[in-house]
Amino acid sequence: MADEAFPWLLVGLGNPGREYAGNRHNVGFMVVDLLAARVGAKFGRHKRAVADVAEGRLGFGGPKLVLVKPLTYMNLSGGPVAALAQFYKVPPAQVIAVHDELDIPYGQLRAKCGGGEGGHNGLRSMSKSLGTKEYVRVRFGIGRPPGRQDPADYVLADFSSTERKDLEFQVDRAADAVESVILRGLEWTQNAYHSA
Repeated sequence: MADEAFPWLLVGLGNPGREYAGNRHNVGFMVVDLLAARVGAKFGRHKRAVADVAEGRLGFGGPKLVLVKPLTYMNLSGGPVAALAQFYKVPPAQVIAVHDELDIPYGQLRAKCGGGEGGHNGLRSMSKSLGTKEYVRVRFGIGRPPGRQDPADYVLADFSSTERKDLEFQVDRAADAVESVILRGLEWTQNAYHSA
């Protein structure tokens, strides 16, 4: 169960800079940008971490949210996340990482707590810096690269024109799933979103 004394740390994983903005690897940034807009929060540079941070509440008097976009590039995301978790006194169980996932087809979401990082450098960095893997992940399926395309090139490419047709809907759905984890719990969210 969540401890209402502490906020939720919602971490969008991505790379800073305009050239990466539309990349598959940056879908975590897209989701936390939408969540910030929903709660009327504005991002600004944090004084204790290399990250853009926005603070707000989920609904009137609802749980406090700290939305985070690390500015260190993906493979060093953990440092800012750990610094902010310490600054806001957030337990690992109330940290949610939103990230792209190669092993899930595009248009599908999965939520889980703990487990492996599946070769995802942002998650690997977070687990190392937090000293635990026991945080929640909302995994946004991007599917496997076609043919023999290098996965590293695939994740650093923009979504295809076909994917972009409903990308806004998929990002909206991922933001709903994050809110669901906070308000209804992980198990409820898994039951609701894994079947779709």
